[in-house]
Amino acid sequence: MKKKIILFAFALTSIFAINVNAQEKNPWTVGVDIYSSYVWRGTKLGTGPALQPTFKYNQGGFTIGGWGSYCFNGNEAAESDLFTSYAVALGKSSSLTFNLTDYYFPGATAPYFTGTSHFFEPQVNLALGKVTLTGAYMFNAKDTYLEADYAAGPITLFAAAGDGQYTKDASFNFCNVGIKSTMAIKINDHFSIPVNGALVLNPSTEQFNVVVGITLANQ
Repeated sequence: MKKKIILFAFALTSIFAINVNAQEKNPWTVGVDIYSSYVWRGTKLGTGPALQPTFKYNQGGFTIGGWGSYCFNGNEAAESDLFTSYAVALGKSSSLTFNLTDYYFPGATAPYFTGTSHFFEPQVNLALGKVTLTGAYMFNAKDTYLEADYAAGPITLFAAAGDGQYTKDASFNFCNVGIKSTMAIKINDHFSIPVNGALVLNPSTEQFNVVVGITLANQ
């Protein structure tokens, strides 16, 4: 029953978002990230590079779409997610965003329309100038994740703690600490490629990763 209610929320948000501010130009975004490896919330998933496509629709603060991650080495750590969000401006440099994500893993044995194949996560992001605070709770897994980011010029410092899948013994602990940055490689006067990188340490599992990726999108 819970799964049906959440899927209905996705559908309802989609219909509403498509009809809000329909006069705005090109609300669709299609893109792909190519990463040296897939590191999520302090944990490396799969082996080798990862291809991460995005397809989404945005209007009037509403966003709905799909995101995936697929390792070049096969179906390991394959992920196909649906998400929806609503952002509210709180001031010149502050905002509050509510997110809902349906995580699905094609490599798992459970079929798509089976309740055990999905993990639902509500998330809240509060941006206050240079500081961004994130809180998320994944149902089914019952995992909590809290993160704080601080933008310091061209770099962003981040520190996060969680439990369950994020830490070595499933207890609440620091799991994702590091530094990240994004810059653009100019190809010509009309085209540039965003490049982002991060140094990521998981203090709980004592794993350290260096990640670099590029983004190609229509906007």
